[in-house]
Amino acid sequence: MASDAYSAAHAADTEVLIRRSMTKGYELFSLLTPPIYTAFILARKGRGHFTINRLLRATWLGGAVGCAGGGALEYARSINSNEVTVRSRRMRHAYDTSSLRADDHSTVGAILFAVLTPAIFWKRANIANLILGGAGFGSAAGFLTHYGRTFTGDPAPRVEVPQMPVSSQEI
Repeated sequence: MASDAYSAAHAADTEVLIRRSMTKGYELFSLLTPPIYTAFILARKGRGHFTINRLLRATWLGGAVGCAGGGALEYARSINSNEVTVRSRRMRHAYDTSSLRADDHSTVGAILFAVLTPAIFWKRANIANLILGGAGFGSAAGFLTHYGRTFTGDPAPRVEVPQMPVSSQEI
């Protein structure tokens, strides 16, 4: 009976870690895709092939790839780790205020840019690319804002992580 509860806790911890890694993958790939895509298109095909619609589409597709890749990597990592290790990692990430603040900035930026991008580029791109690509740009802008705030002397407050039990008998 205790083993079932313990494996249910492992599954819940794995799920939390997978969602977190999907978020981090989306943030990272939303940040990296626009400059890489722009450099690739300009170097290979020239300015004539560069459009806002294609850039926005590449941005949200890059974010989707990052989301799927981050989730898949975390699933493989968590499923091959023991319960105590996964629980410890989940607790460490739950109290990582810097990461939580980066996620908050990224979410606010995504929502803001998902609304602003269609207002600015209404006639230049497909509506789906405007909203989803705008969210990708906003996620990247929020992510950069977090690191800008940290760099300028406004770091996230540090919180002490509670100690985890060492073995399953202590749970």
